[in-house]
Amino acid sequence: MNSTHLGLLTGLALGLAAAFGGFGAFVVVLALGALGLLVGRVVDGKLDLSQLTGRDRG
Repeated sequence: MNSTHLGLLTGLALGLAAAFGGFGAFVVVLALGALGLLVGRVVDGKLDLSQLTGRDRG
């Protein structure tokens, strides 16, 4: 299991723990799952956010 999978599962678990039941909970879980996926992809190096922050690595 790589960091992307771990981040996605962590976000989903936190979403389920934070809000349990209903459509609002579905939206919260979806948002936290997407956030966990993004964090995991950044940790894996598959997503480069340097263009968004305006900083170059070189």
